Amino acid sequence: MTHAPGHGSSPSLPDTQAVMYSSSLAEAPLVREPLHAPVAHLVRGGVVEGIHYGSVVVLGTDAEVQLQIGDIEAAFYPRSALKPVQAVAMVRAGLPLDGALLSLTAASHSGEEHHLAGTRRILDLAGLTEDHLRNVPDLPFDPVVRDAWVREGRVPSRLAQNCSGKHAAMLYTCVLNGWSLDDYLDPAHPLQQAIAEIVEDLTGQRIARVTVDGCGAPLFSISLHGLARAVARITGAAPGTPEARVADAMREYAEMASGSGRDVAALMRAVPGLLTKDGFEGVQVAALPDGRAVAVKIADGANRARVPVAAAALARAGVDPAALAEFAGEPLLGGGEPVGSIRPVRALDPISQLTHTAV
Repeated sequence: MTHAPGHGSSPSLPDTQAVMYSSSLAEAPLVREPLHAPVAHLVRGGVVEGIHYGSVVVLGTDAEVQLQIGDIEAAFYPRSALKPVQAVAMVRAGLPLDGALLSLTAASHSGEEHHLAGTRRILDLAGLTEDHLRNVPDLPFDPVVRDAWVREGRVPSRLAQNCSGKHAAMLYTCVLNGWSLDDYLDPAHPLQQAIAEIVEDLTGQRIARVTVDGCGAPLFSISLHGLARAVARITGAAPGTPEARVADAMREYAEMASGSGRDVAALMRAVPGLLTKDGFEGVQVAALPDGRAVAVKIADGANRARVPVAAAALARAGVDPAALAEFAGEPLLGGGEPVGSIRPVRALDPISQLTHTAV
């Protein structure tokens, strides 16, 4: 794999590298200020108090765009919503995990004990320990679990950080292939080269930029449209393929891929066959086995808009709105009583029409 500067990039900086592959791929998305549009209104007492901007894409069973709002073609960082694609890349590279441990490979986990135990198990299979991890130490993601850690005097650890399952699987993949361990997060490392190749394969486009995610792993910039295409290909893959193995694991062990009480796990339980993954800064992607897919980016990164907008997009994709009613968003309170809500814009109307009344 060779590297070349991306649009408007500086070749002297590692986080502005662009990855180039064969001409059969679409060109990398443009690096520009995204042309986001309103996707949700914060309504209090019948008045629009705030507006969340963002972008949304809905794909049909034929992979054609059925709905787009905002800018679905600009380069953006999918953050942890890319983890299913990274997991597919590792399985293609020989990672033998299935079930709960493969789900953990694609997880942004909550730091519960079963997540820590699973990560230790992956490291044990690789003949490694927590000391080999290179993700950043952190407290558990789940606030209840995190508070318990603090009360018990426990300190941040690499194992508790929400990406530790992915990092353990990366190390295991390196061991199986005879690749070096200390530099497994280097974008030039064979593991990261292999992941970048699969990112481009599944999205169908070249990577625009490579930078560093919060956990320390390389992060690849693609388009929102490309992210939706990639996850649609994962959920629609033939049984037994690496893609299908990842999708099956995440759906069957949804809490291992996220955590108890997490909205993405609840959404997978509510909609049969659905695979969904969230990411920091207001990103969510979801797809069904027949190829329907949605991807959401909330411009200001707000979770309070991510969930109802993603649910509304799924309703536009044909999912029964009744199955999505619990994901319409938390009510806005005034004096402890509901006085408003987050409402997806009219283009994403089915679920909001079902669940909201005028206030």
